[in-house]
This record gives sequence, structure tokens and C-alpha cells, in this order.
Amino acid sequence: MFDHMYVSLAGEDRLDLFAVDRDTGALTPRGDTEVSGRPAPLVVDPQHKYLYVGRRDERKISGYKIDPDTGVLSLAGTVSLKSDPCYLATDRTGRFLFSSYYEAGCVAVHKIGDDGAPITPPVVWLTTGRGAHSIQTDPTNQFAFVPHIASPNGPNMILQFKFDADTGHLTPNASPKVEPLTRVGPRHFCFHPSKPILYFSNEQGCSVTGYWLDPDSGTLSPFQTISTLPQDFHGRNSCAQIQMTSSGKFLYAPNRGHNSIACFSVDSETGWLTSIGWTTTEPIPRAFNLDSSGNYLYVAGLESGRLASYRINQQSGQLQPLQTYALGKEPMWVLITQMRG
Repeated sequence: MFDHMYVSLAGEDRLDLFAVDRDTGALTPRGDTEVSGRPAPLVVDPQHKYLYVGRRDERKISGYKIDPDTGVLSLAGTVSLKSDPCYLATDRTGRFLFSSYYEAGCVAVHKIGDDGAPITPPVVWLTTGRGAHSIQTDPTNQFAFVPHIASPNGPNMILQFKFDADTGHLTPNASPKVEPLTRVGPRHFCFHPSKPILYFSNEQGCSVTGYWLDPDSGTLSPFQTISTLPQDFHGRNSCAQIQMTSSGKFLYAPNRGHNSIACFSVDSETGWLTSIGWTTTEPIPRAFNLDSSGNYLYVAGLESGRLASYRINQQSGQLQPLQTYALGKEPMWVLITQMRG
């Protein structure tokens, strides 16, 4: 069985398509799609029918229909924006498309049409603060969170919203924000698969913070912050994306500068993280993802233009290097989606 992998190459103005062998982790090239405007953030809807790409230089988002057998993309529609999107997500139903805007300091919500195309004007265009780096709803689709980094002049906070899944509207929660005690700069986040826990990568703090989510109020409470770096490393570094295995046993966060993947085990009762080491990888590992089985990890080097693959040891969480693949200039996002059917 195979998954589909899409890699956005901002420096090449295209998306590369690979078939991912779920048994071996091997990648097979399946062609590419030309996308102008330095394509970067990618997301697929929950039904795996449509893919969305942010075209940052052209200030646009395009939606594509995914061929369920081949993974080949066909354009569904494009919307123009007020700024360049750095992150995309859909709500849990696939009816709304979220986007965040680092430079403009805002988030937006677009309704998605029956044909998969994003619809303009947006339902929401909301100013939040400089450095708005991502947005997602919780598994119940009732609450949304928007982390803002700390540097250079970011507010270093996580905004908390209530989300109306009927209208797409965002409303500030009764407790509208969480502010870390130090300027760690929350950037991206992922959800524990079975517990009310969110894990945030901290861009400036070079760390991961775990937060308990109150399922009634939709508010976050931090319980742990752990470094992504070895104690003896003192060079320049920042964190970007963060991923957790579908089993909930392991979490990974690449280091841009140390050029490694920080690996953590996750306590099955408390959600507490324990460092299990670092795996050296491609220079400036900005984008990475896990396959649907949780057995393989793929990371793209922004500086090298290569994609490294690893097998995840299901007992220890350690990464075993496999193959490395040539991509092209500036790989910005790695997205893996299951084949339908």
C-alpha cells in the first residue's frame, strides 16, 4: 500500500509528488505540478480529497482536487489575499480553510465550496499580532489556537478562540491568550492522539512546551517545557515544525542550526516528555512529516534541497537513516496523505 507525499519547492515554483511505500518507506517520484508564486504551506482536507497550497509571493491560496489513485492534482480554484500566508489548516469537517499571516499579523477563515475551491471573500480576516505562525482547531472543532513567536518584535503568546463550525467565525475565548513566562516564541503545535494535550514548538526558546487543554473552557495550561538542544550546544538555532506519532509514544522537533531532529518519548499516563537523543539531518530542517503508519519520518533540508528518510524504531523512538532524495531549491513543506479507497 502507498501514501501520497507532496513537497512544495518555493525556489522551483512547483510541487513534487511521490508515492510512499508503507512497508519499506521508499519513495517513488510520480511527477510534479507547476505552482507559481513561491509555494510554501500545504494542507489536505480530512477526507483526503483536496490539497491547498499557499502561494506566498503572489498572496494567493489555491485548492487542488487529488486523484485518489495517482495523487495527481487538478486545480479547483484560487483566492487572492491581503498578505502572504505562512500556514494553512482546515477545520475538522473540511468545510473551512484557516490561514495565518506572519508579516501581516492576522488569521483568516475561508469557506470551502462543494468543488473544493476556497471561496472569497473570507468569513474572517482578523488582526492578532505580528508573528502569527499557525492556526488549528482542537479535535472537537470547538476551539482554535494561534501561536505568535517572540522575535523580532512578536508578542510571544498563544491566542485562544471559540470556533463556530456552522459559520466559520472565531470569537476570543473568555481567557483570550496564554503568555509564556519567558520569550520562547511558540510557533507550531500538534495534538496528542488520545489525551487533551497540545505540544508547541518554541522557535526562539529552542524547546517544546506541553499544555493541558481544558475540554470545557477550551483554555490551555502549561505543564512542561523541555529543550530541543544538547546542553553542550551554544550555536545559533531555532525550531520550526513539530510532529507526534499516531501511537502517541514519540514526538519529534527539528533544530534549524544544530541541524538535527530532537527525539522525545511520551509518558503514556502524564504526557510528560523525555529526551531520547538527537539525529543529525539535512541542513536547516524546516519541514518534515510522518507517514500514515507512524513508521517513517521524512525531513527536508531548506539549505541542501534534499529529503532524508528514517525508520522509527517502535520500541525506542530512535531514527534509523534510510535513503536521501534530491529535491530542488527551498523545500518549504512536506505533506503526506493517505490514498482513498
